[in-house]
Amino acid sequence: MWESESESMRDYGNGGGVLSGNSRPTASLPVPVTVTGTLLNDGFEQRGLSWYVSTDIPSDLLVQIGDVSFHLHKYPLLSRSGKMNRLVYDSREPNSHFRLDDLPGGPEAFELAAKFCYAVAVDLTAANISGLRCAAEYLEMTEDLEEGNLIFKTEAFLSYVVLSSWRDSILVLKTSENLSPWAENLQIVRRCSESIAWKACANPKSIRWHYTGKPSLRSSSSSSSPKWTHNNSNDPSTSPSRTAAAAAVPPDWWFEDVSILRIDHFVRVITAIKVKGMRYELIGAAIMHYAAKWLPGLTKDGGADGGSSSSDNTAWKGGLHMIVAGNREEPPAPAPATQAKDQRMIVESLISIIPPQKDSVSCSFLLRLLRMANMLKVAPALVTELEKRVGMQFEQATLSDLLIPSYSKTDTMYDVDLVQRLLEHFLVQEQSQSHSQSSSPTRHHHHQHHHQDTKMYDNLQRSSTNPNAKMRVARLVDSYLTEVSRDRNLSLTKFQVLAEALPESARTCDDGLYRAVDSYLKAHPTLTEHERKRLCRVMDCQKLSIDACMHAAQNERLPLRVVVQVLFSEQVKISNAIASSSAVKDSTGDYSYQPMVTNRKTLLEGTPQSFQEGWAGAKKDINTLKFELESLKAKYLELQNDMETLQKQFDKVSTKPKQSSGWASGWKKLSKLAKMTESNEQASQMANTDQPRKGPRRWRNSIS
Repeated sequence: MWESESESMRDYGNGGGVLSGNSRPTASLPVPVTVTGTLLNDGFEQRGLSWYVSTDIPSDLLVQIGDVSFHLHKYPLLSRSGKMNRLVYDSREPNSHFRLDDLPGGPEAFELAAKFCYAVAVDLTAANISGLRCAAEYLEMTEDLEEGNLIFKTEAFLSYVVLSSWRDSILVLKTSENLSPWAENLQIVRRCSESIAWKACANPKSIRWHYTGKPSLRSSSSSSSPKWTHNNSNDPSTSPSRTAAAAAVPPDWWFEDVSILRIDHFVRVITAIKVKGMRYELIGAAIMHYAAKWLPGLTKDGGADGGSSSSDNTAWKGGLHMIVAGNREEPPAPAPATQAKDQRMIVESLISIIPPQKDSVSCSFLLRLLRMANMLKVAPALVTELEKRVGMQFEQATLSDLLIPSYSKTDTMYDVDLVQRLLEHFLVQEQSQSHSQSSSPTRHHHHQHHHQDTKMYDNLQRSSTNPNAKMRVARLVDSYLTEVSRDRNLSLTKFQVLAEALPESARTCDDGLYRAVDSYLKAHPTLTEHERKRLCRVMDCQKLSIDACMHAAQNERLPLRVVVQVLFSEQVKISNAIASSSAVKDSTGDYSYQPMVTNRKTLLEGTPQSFQEGWAGAKKDINTLKFELESLKAKYLELQNDMETLQKQFDKVSTKPKQSSGWASGWKKLSKLAKMTESNEQASQMANTDQPRKGPRRWRNSIS
């Protein structure tokens, strides 16, 4: 059933107008009226794919559009159509035959135009007006040929009936999808889009027209879909005012109706709504609702954040959707855009119309849109723009949304480079935001009284957003690293760059990083000692909790140096905890602290056996190195004394050339010292061959 509009401009009740060739448009009655034309008594009849005029006069004009043929007469069409007049004049044949395959609206529109030329009554509706208007323009049915021609009457119906109705404007825009570029050139799309935008921006309290909307729980239990009803003006119980008072109109009442439009017309409507000044949250919610309808791969459960539940799927089959489908018993749901090209066009269009404000759409929706954009190979400029939008609200993301598969030729399972770029965009946005907030007091210095509220808002933003956002992002990145570290193809460099991207102040505790590092070590057992040390540099052992330290102290995958640092950090934490908990009250009522109890033996007993053996060997090597160092120092001092003695003897020889006994004794001492050095070296070499051990340089590097 049709809705009844309350606008005073609506002259055509119930959306229909009866049109004849010799009268101007008049308002139709609630029941469609058939007006008999002045030329024909029986009108047209169809035989298969051919149309014939019920008259005794033989046909002399054949018009073929696709597979449909129209057997007509020249005079009725030539008197009202300039194009047909010109075609017949150029052919100069008694029986003319023309093909008009490019006529907008197809055979249906030409049938109505031909009936109008024969003065047969034509019912104008929102379903046929756009095609008939374009066909009239194609056939050049202007006022120059006859007053009140088809162009004039269809324009009057569009202006006074369609544009004043919410439902008719949407239906005309929907039926104009196959009329490009005629509908665009005749401003049908623009006028309908602006009409829809004006009504969508209206105050919900003043809305008196019907809309599809979302069915409530009460109504969905009683009926499977919302229905169009006709309000009887004589019945006070069904008056628009009482209906609106009974059920308040939600702010998103227009989402469902607008979502039936094709993407290019939807973009036109949203653009017009932006110009009218609608709130950006509602615009973003409408975009998410549209994406849930036309991008089936965007959501997991078939619904986006805008809400697409089972009741919404039933609503899709009712209301405007049922009217567009032709009021069949079981109207088919709109066919989803299965082709990659159509989906790519939808994604690119949605990216271009998302409001620039931060929270216009959810971060989860942006990430799912980004996932689909990468899969469909959307234009790189739009992908970059979408990545920047995600960076603006990256702290709202979840781990499941970040696990975007790698659709490029990289070896990794997930797109780690994409997350790295998103994190960089977030840091850039945070830096620019903090810079703008820090400069706001200077900006408002000369207008302190006038901009007091603005300054208070800036101070609130500066004190509440940045630290918490970075901490949430740090926890998110740690969880992401733990998940992707199980991929054996993830390089150490990518892991390290992503882990070190955030500043140190973003993490108050490195337990999340430790879990990620341990997970990476499990998945990559072939890492060298140097690579393991490099991996462990991303975390700070002093920021680990006591539980994490206890786990790390027994973790054999960690390098020895890291385990020593963890043990030291754990001992400090335990000592501090004992010191803070050992405060007792003395006799004077003051608190006094007991001396700290060392727990080194307990800590070493809790370490694995392999670590204890390695530590004992390291201590033995250290003592050996210390002994050798002391021996070298003693030999160096002895050589230094001998050198001084030789120098003195040389000075004496230079003054007394006849005395040569000093030189002889000096050379004897040097030869004796050389023999002693050789014997010591041989003894040390024999000791090394008898008791082989690890090279001291490795332990020196490890312990230092």
